[in-house]
Amino acid sequence: MRRAVLTPGVLGLLPLFAVAGPLAFDFRPGGNVAGTPAYDSAAGFGFEAGSPTQFSIRVPEGNYRVTLRFGSSRAPATLDLLAEQRRLMVRGLALDRRKPLVRQFIVNVRTPVLADLPLNAPGGTQVRLKTREIGSVDWDDKLTLEFLREPATLETVTLEPVELPTLYLAGDSTVTDQPVAPNASWGQRLPAFFAPDLAVANHAESGETLKSFVTEQRLDKLLSRLHAGDWVMIQFGHNDQKVQWPQTFAEAATTYRAWLRTYIAEIRRRGATPLLVTSPERRNFDDTGHIVPTLGDYPEAARIVAREERTALIDLNAMSVRVYQALGPQVAPRAFANDGNDKTHFNEYGADLLARCVIEGLRSAGELSAGLEKHLAEGPRFDPDHPELPK
Repeated sequence: MRRAVLTPGVLGLLPLFAVAGPLAFDFRPGGNVAGTPAYDSAAGFGFEAGSPTQFSIRVPEGNYRVTLRFGSSRAPATLDLLAEQRRLMVRGLALDRRKPLVRQFIVNVRTPVLADLPLNAPGGTQVRLKTREIGSVDWDDKLTLEFLREPATLETVTLEPVELPTLYLAGDSTVTDQPVAPNASWGQRLPAFFAPDLAVANHAESGETLKSFVTEQRLDKLLSRLHAGDWVMIQFGHNDQKVQWPQTFAEAATTYRAWLRTYIAEIRRRGATPLLVTSPERRNFDDTGHIVPTLGDYPEAARIVAREERTALIDLNAMSVRVYQALGPQVAPRAFANDGNDKTHFNEYGADLLARCVIEGLRSAGELSAGLEKHLAEGPRFDPDHPELPK
């Protein structure tokens, strides 16, 4: 690893194997990243596949404050800033042609390794990644920044390791960082709704259940990074209800509730706060324009556990139904993946709507959220009965 250090009037590189201070990268002529150098493992930074919009820096896992400085632009422009596997960090950043602009956000970086375990540890010493996850920017040893268009006015990028409270996400494909645009999930869009004083670590993965999240060491990985004062949002149900998967099926009235209680207990044992999230409904309208429930007793089971365990509940299931019915059978498909042919997964527009529902649910959680809402960025409130229409 190399540490970029700022010296009077010049940016230089010194070899270092850990990040002891800020890493600085200068994109201006004469800077240490002039042009678009391809990622070099020896240097520890560069553009992915020579892309002018995806820049990676090798760092140890942890939370990092990213500071971007943009120079004045020739014309007003807006830019979305993403990190790792398309996590939305900043939406619609307005670049000003008259003055420079500085913007900060927090990025969480992780690897599959479970640190400080003996080689004979039961279950293994790292997360059991699916084939599609191997090589993913969510699980590598780099922090990757992505710009949705080439940021011609970008001058410098600075990274600094920070110890900050962290919100962890545990869930399935409706929560995970979807790899290919325009597919997206609510967890992937959530970081943009928080101020740069909190990290969002999305550990959700497609196809996961309460059981498989444990057997694949994903819960162990999450818990290994969890600290007192952190939070964990838990959303499972879509796959837990599948009786055709007997290894991971969890009956709503019994084992599903028991597993939720296990998660809650493990999180609280570490001094962190659990928040249960009911799964978003699938988009199935009847002839009267109302949504037909497909998740059986699972949303109600989560509500019951939340009441009995005195855990914060974000009722995304109920709010998603309100959003779909407000959009109606003709417009609602435009919020879903595969040009609306998918009735479960979302595109970026739909994921934004669901993320806004989660934020509103958080605002309503009261003292059970343990102050998580205090880390929200300023922004307009959202009414699930009056969602904005797709552009």
